[in-house]
Amino acid sequence: MINVLIVDDSAVVRKILSQELSKFPDINVVGTAVDPYVAREKIVQLRPDVITLDIEMPRMDGLSFLAKLMKHFPMPVVVLSSLAKDKSEAALKALQLGAIEVLGKPGSSFSTQNISQRLAEAIRTAAKANIRRGTVHTKTTLYDSNGLSDLQTTYQVVAIGASTGGTKALENVLAPLPPSFPGTVIVQHMPEHFTRTFAQHLNESCQINVREAEDGDSIAPGLALIAPGNRHMVIERSGGTYKVKLKDGPRVHYQRPAVDVLFQSVAEQAGRNVVGVILTGMGADGAKGMKAMHDRGAYNIAQNEESCVVFGMPKEAIKAGGVDEIVPLDDIPNAMIQALSKKKV
Repeated sequence: MINVLIVDDSAVVRKILSQELSKFPDINVVGTAVDPYVAREKIVQLRPDVITLDIEMPRMDGLSFLAKLMKHFPMPVVVLSSLAKDKSEAALKALQLGAIEVLGKPGSSFSTQNISQRLAEAIRTAAKANIRRGTVHTKTTLYDSNGLSDLQTTYQVVAIGASTGGTKALENVLAPLPPSFPGTVIVQHMPEHFTRTFAQHLNESCQINVREAEDGDSIAPGLALIAPGNRHMVIERSGGTYKVKLKDGPRVHYQRPAVDVLFQSVAEQAGRNVVGVILTGMGADGAKGMKAMHDRGAYNIAQNEESCVVFGMPKEAIKAGGVDEIVPLDDIPNAMIQALSKKKV
């Protein structure tokens, strides 16, 4: 049984969430709080396993409370907020502060029926998460990139998949990479509008360029393209280079974009010219696609359990037989460079 505390200034939202979550036999709403000050007392009193947190509240906003909570009493938090474009900065900040997931509130982008199942899944994920992992360690020293100097990096592709905990993990992976690093395509499970803000944040902290992918973008050295929220991303060969294509279609593993959709296309289009990476995340998205890449000659790397916030996606990829190397998060940039240096095409 997962004990949950709901923190929201709206009586209507508190009632809806309590009613919806009560439908799940493994979730128990132990209490509600109208603001962070009441929440602080109830956390001490009720000791919930997970809290749901609104961002906009009186007396103290949700981000300020989240920062204090993670500093003094770290625990799994699922943030509920409007998913409007102008709220994406706050939502991304919540993830950076340590929130496990950000979901839309009932009455905003999602109906009550849509949010209840997704919220239950997020609560289950949060309850299993290691919230002390995921700190960003952006190293000031460059990784050894000598191995890239004689590569025709135009023909190389790096494909990365991530979910829960991935916002921090991706910063760890991308920030140290040299400007000559091969073209990179990324799926991070994230709602619509958030991916553009996330890409802009990464671009400010990386030596390579990072941006949200647009349909028809070329995959080029020194550029990382992040799949937009709510669109699948695939790659297509175009002469001696590759381009990305964005598309709709059904969710895969309840996700759009899905890692498996990207990885399957990378396997078909790029074959042995690929280095694949699977990072922290809940579920099995990416496992089949990574096995397909491996079978076509790709070299695949999985984040190890000790450094994952949630060791779901890497674990499933390892079980499927698609992983060549398992390494700690901070060692992944160098592992990618070493793998690329051996894959001269």
